[in-house]
Amino acid sequence: MKIGLDIMGGDFAPKAAVLGAIAAYKALSKDQAIVLIGNRDQALPFFAEQDFNPDLFEFVHTTDVIGMGEHPTKAIVQKPNSSISLGFRLLKEKKLDSFSSAGNTGAMLVGAMFSIKTIPGIIRPALATIVPKLKSGYGLMLDVGANADCKPDNLLQFGALGSLYAENILHIKNPKVGLMNIGEEEEKGNLLSMATHSVMKDTHLYNFIGNIEGRDLFNSKADVVVCDGFTGNVMLKLAETFYILTLKKGFKDEFFDRFNYEQYGGSPILGVNAPVIIGHGISNPEAIKNMILLSRSMILSKLVDKITAAFN
Repeated sequence: MKIGLDIMGGDFAPKAAVLGAIAAYKALSKDQAIVLIGNRDQALPFFAEQDFNPDLFEFVHTTDVIGMGEHPTKAIVQKPNSSISLGFRLLKEKKLDSFSSAGNTGAMLVGAMFSIKTIPGIIRPALATIVPKLKSGYGLMLDVGANADCKPDNLLQFGALGSLYAENILHIKNPKVGLMNIGEEEEKGNLLSMATHSVMKDTHLYNFIGNIEGRDLFNSKADVVVCDGFTGNVMLKLAETFYILTLKKGFKDEFFDRFNYEQYGGSPILGVNAPVIIGHGISNPEAIKNMILLSRSMILSKLVDKITAAFN
């Protein structure tokens, strides 16, 4: 197994990526290798600080980087030797089993779409995020930013992608899939939500439980929450502030502690032909470590194969 990591992506690269990789290495077995993609010369001093042998990692050296503010499509085309572009090239050539980065989100989405491409049958891939539940455990919400505008067929497929992820990665048996709306009644909502409900209620692809409201996001009503990327991204950014606010107010609570993004590592792109994870731009070493461990889980579970089989 080879887990690819862009060490140049994120606000604290390459230090955070190197330290996170070192922490993850200690949790991996001997047949699970981490491939670091980026500027080796910039990374080596951080290995020295930790008195850790860099030869325990495979390096793919490059000095080219796609900046956080660069146009995703132009950058992917114009910078073929950037750490993100190289990561996707290696993933496409099956020299990596997964690829993750805390770098330019748009470039990661574009790279996934145009390099390893979507799984046959899937209209659009979705970006997913973990949602902590009030009593215990976690759920999943998608899409959270890859598709601001959606059609009912997109949301129907997001439900299937989320259900498969919840079952295989979160280990939830027969996960309950809910459609985010402004009311529980099926005639509520905008044209998109009403049309989506009508196709979801007849599906045999997963366990659809109907509409849910914003107040249901953190309870146990649904394990998988489906919405368009615009709605999902707004909800995600709002949820992320809960943890920050508790810290600022000096409020300690186990539930709100589970909103800390570091624990989840990143957001998987579901529906493409290999495991790809996008980390938060402010990812610290703990987040990078967990992004690598999530990559391992996606590889070991053969999630991509199971999604492919379901859509074929």
